[in-house]
Amino acid sequence: MTPHIDVVGLGPGDASLVTPATREIIDGASHRYLRTRHHPSAATMPAAVSFDEEYERADTFADVYREIARRLLEAAAREGSIVYAVPGSPLVLERTVEHLLAQAAVPVVVHPAMSFLDIAWARLGVDPVESGVTLIDGHRFAEMASGMAGPALVAHCHNQRVLSDIKLSTDVAPSQPVTVLQRLGTDDERVFQVDWWDLDRGVDADHLTSLYILEPAPSAARALGRLSDVVHTLRRECPWDREQTHGSLRRHLVEETHEVLEAIDRFVEAEADADNGAVDQADQHLREELGDLLFQAFIHAAIADEDGRFSVADIADGIHDKLVGRHPHVFGDAETIDAETLVVQWEAAKVAEKGRTSVFDGIPAGIPGVALLGKVQRKAATLGVDVSGSVDDLRTELDGIDDESAIDEAQVARLVALLVALANQAGVDVEDAARNSARRLRDRAVAMERLAEGGSEIGASEG
Repeated sequence: MTPHIDVVGLGPGDASLVTPATREIIDGASHRYLRTRHHPSAATMPAAVSFDEEYERADTFADVYREIARRLLEAAAREGSIVYAVPGSPLVLERTVEHLLAQAAVPVVVHPAMSFLDIAWARLGVDPVESGVTLIDGHRFAEMASGMAGPALVAHCHNQRVLSDIKLSTDVAPSQPVTVLQRLGTDDERVFQVDWWDLDRGVDADHLTSLYILEPAPSAARALGRLSDVVHTLRRECPWDREQTHGSLRRHLVEETHEVLEAIDRFVEAEADADNGAVDQADQHLREELGDLLFQAFIHAAIADEDGRFSVADIADGIHDKLVGRHPHVFGDAETIDAETLVVQWEAAKVAEKGRTSVFDGIPAGIPGVALLGKVQRKAATLGVDVSGSVDDLRTELDGIDDESAIDEAQVARLVALLVALANQAGVDVEDAARNSARRLRDRAVAMERLAEGGSEIGASEG
């Protein structure tokens, strides 16, 4: 007999919810297989081989589902036609069925069945289409709910650990209580509400437990999605935004970057002064300026998206993969190393990743001179070049200057190189140091300027 698998669903609750068509298929089968006997209507599959032992044997649910699919394919090859029954509907959150459908060696026919969703919508009194409900696997809640923009029904909440993971996936709880649905379609059915932070304490979870979340907690993915939608709308409907190009936006990106740097300086100063009021104001200002900078990234992405080149999602995926790939000591099996060795490996990884011939490739041409020098020194150090400096070297260089008015560029270059080397060794950002020095000089000069203006006014009044 040609190998063949019929997949049927046992419905969401007791045997009364198993369809007549499913019963007919089961009754006519010589070889029956059952994912689990832990289901109210499992008794409709007499003399069936169950896979409950796989749940005890495997390390993860993914391993369980793969192994069940493998065994079913072997059984079909050995016995010909077999029937495989799963709880609920075969096409609702059934990983084993996904594995079976993904292979081409054995024909698989999936027969329709009633799922727990049909009862859930009735008990909740909602139209899932009109309400925009998202169906989520409780085991993947943190991943699947990150972009959730409406209500969600969370299935597979079968133990306290899953409920705890769901609860701890966010620092901000939904504003509405969570509706718990248990054992739908049985005599022991329960539907009740619980506070978010009591999920793993106020619910005695079992394999027929689901959650309905009316209003999801705020998420970064949803907020960024809203921003992307706004930017695309501006590109379509605002004359100014519509006219912008990568080139025309360049100066705005530079300006917004410098405004972020100024906001950071204000925040650092406020923290140093331990002025809580000033810290709060500086924090708000920094958040606003970072938002302006983020808009620049999103509008560049929108322009590229319109041309079919890349989208903001491509940008996010790219930096995600880059960060994971460059941190094997965090996301892989590599041994944790010290920060200095990590910098060397990081530079080598960038050279290999981008097909560069040198660690100096990719340094922006327009970077300020002092910052450029600091960057080149740091990269040269990863190659073993001695770029160190000392206070004695600095004194020696200064002692060699006999006439300040006759100092030449080469002497200035040596002095700057030594100062930058000392700054690198001390962990001081030379660009920040130069900026802070300029700011202090400006503040002092402004104070003198105001003092002089005040003196002129006093002298005029006295005359």
